[in-house]
Amino acid sequence: MTVPLFPPPPGQAPLADRVRPRSLDEVVGQDHLVGPGRPLRRAVEADRLGSMLLWGPPGTGKTTLARIVARHTRAPFVAFSAVLGGVKEVREIVAEAEARRARDGSRTVLFVDEIHRFNRAQQDAFLPHVEGGLLVLIGATTENPSFQVNAALLSRCAVHVLRPLDDDALTALVRRTLADPERGLGGEGLALDEDAVLALVRHGGGDARRVLTALERVHEAVRGRAPGSPPLSREDVAAALGESCLLYDRAGDEHYDTVSAFIKSMRGSDPDAALYWLARMVEAGEQPLFVARRLVIFASEDVGNADPRALAVALAAKDAVAFLGMPEAAYALSQATTYLATAPKSNSAKGYFAAAEAARGSGPLPVPLHLRNAATPLMGRLGHGAGYDNPHDFAGAFVPQRYLPEALEGARFYEPSDQGYEKTVRERLEIWGRRRALGDRRPRRGDGGGP
Repeated sequence: MTVPLFPPPPGQAPLADRVRPRSLDEVVGQDHLVGPGRPLRRAVEADRLGSMLLWGPPGTGKTTLARIVARHTRAPFVAFSAVLGGVKEVREIVAEAEARRARDGSRTVLFVDEIHRFNRAQQDAFLPHVEGGLLVLIGATTENPSFQVNAALLSRCAVHVLRPLDDDALTALVRRTLADPERGLGGEGLALDEDAVLALVRHGGGDARRVLTALERVHEAVRGRAPGSPPLSREDVAAALGESCLLYDRAGDEHYDTVSAFIKSMRGSDPDAALYWLARMVEAGEQPLFVARRLVIFASEDVGNADPRALAVALAAKDAVAFLGMPEAAYALSQATTYLATAPKSNSAKGYFAAAEAARGSGPLPVPLHLRNAATPLMGRLGHGAGYDNPHDFAGAFVPQRYLPEALEGARFYEPSDQGYEKTVRERLEIWGRRRALGDRRPRRGDGGGP
């Protein structure tokens, strides 16, 4: 089913539609795609479009870019909803496109919103016409096209990834909307202080439509205020939206205090408190990838080799956040948070910093000759690699020999804890320490040796 691409008259349209960018210069937050000199911008401005998929979270500008293309292109432009239409409607669009090409040789630009909702049969109905150049396909999707678009169609489309709008982009959008008397709220007497704007921006979570819808709700809630009233505060915005979570300031002290409480709750092995602080951040609009980064850091800094799987769990959560987006990503964040909170703890990874201090303090100490690589005969004659013992030739794959520079011999940087897997590591190091002290150089037995 073809759908109208342009909004209703300004007086009837929601604010988000009224202020939707009409040119590439008005687009915010996607400079990597439509900034000066970028390939997509050049293609739109020159009306030399190829088939493409616009992939990104809600409210990042996928439909906006399609509307801008519609304004620039001289080709017939058709908008189609993958939710409302089916194969029958696809065939009608194709028949009309073929008739137009027969008349004047033109191609048809077809915008398919939510293309991930198409089943394989519907996608296959498009494929030969995209291949043959009858249709220039512009698909919009919030889902990973690698999984939602069939390989043949995907291979014929450039994939442009739209990013969640950052705070600067959303702030600029709010300011522009408040100042625009024609399409926005300029002349309405609505003013917000900096904290109130930040509250709206945080509420948006990278979604321009959500920010503008919230701004419109605030405007409706305070309509009729006396002229000359002071700018709205963050508390005013929270009251208008009915969301106390807006009082969490993602850029201020409460942000850092909440993150600190989250980390310390996991470090203290309290999964309930950790989940509470996680929810405080996420529900207030904290960027999920920020939380995921903290989990990855924590997995190495506070769990480490006490549970080597912790880092894999945290990294998997980070990937899940990027793949799923919110709200589904909350499951992955919750799983990783509770895993890390209940894991055995070790901060032995801080050994790196002791090693770094030694490296800086001692300068570029030479690599011991027996550890050097004899890559050429000359290097061999110079003694590179001479006297090196391969641990696999000895019992337990261990043989006493020096690996540190002579000036640092005996230095200890890694101190495993007695928690989790590191208890096993500590016992292993103690065995090797005793063998080193005894000069134990037993050869490997035929059955694989032993400790």
